[in-house]
Amino acid sequence: MLTGKRVLLTGGSKGIGAAIARRVLEDGASLVASYNSGIGALAGLSDEFGAKRCHAVRADLGRVEDVDALWQAATGHLGGVDALVNNAAVMLSARPEEDLAAWRADWVTTFAVNVQAVADLCRAAILSFKEAGGGTIVNISSRAAFRGDLPDSFHYAASKGAVTALTRSIAKGYAEDGILAYAVAPGWVATERIAAKLAAPGGEKLLADVPMGAAAPPEEVANIVAFLLAGQATHATGATFDINGASYFH
Repeated sequence: MLTGKRVLLTGGSKGIGAAIARRVLEDGASLVASYNSGIGALAGLSDEFGAKRCHAVRADLGRVEDVDALWQAATGHLGGVDALVNNAAVMLSARPEEDLAAWRADWVTTFAVNVQAVADLCRAAILSFKEAGGGTIVNISSRAAFRGDLPDSFHYAASKGAVTALTRSIAKGYAEDGILAYAVAPGWVATERIAAKLAAPGGEKLLADVPMGAAAPPEEVANIVAFLLAGQATHATGATFDINGASYFH
């Protein structure tokens, strides 16, 4: 259980993030969750669990000012943060064959949101957790960090590889301070966006290399995150937890 835990979650309005938000709230945590384009599921969760326990903050994580403001909003509302879950990410389309300026712009945006914002929030968490005597970080990586991705998603795979390396480095560098860091690496997850892609013509090919034959429910990602936040596997710090239906190879 997470009773009394104060959690900051990025990207909590839909998909995997919404499932994580619900699970940690059901387990007793208090939550500050960010969203960008729309508040989505966080509105209903705030009504269900109360605005004090579920507080939504709009933040464009491609802007360093918003990243800093999000951390301040979380610590101000919760009175401190015990656990950080970096879930928010962008997945743009950028092929090497496209216009160079567009290619570079997509890489800059991807790394600003998927890497720099994650690193900045991890830095803030580390400094806070050191003073508090410990804390937990869970970073959502991807199967693409290990298998690579298609030509239009080189930047996404590279960004998630960076997140995985960052997570392992935090675990190694700050274990003696009681700071735990884990990566969770989903493959195909049955969010609304992915469900639409799988339902489109030819979508079945996307699951051709998934032995289980289906995308993972977002709740399974949330279950792993909640398990880690509850301190049930402290000596697994630095590990990556795969949720990909055994689709390790291509």
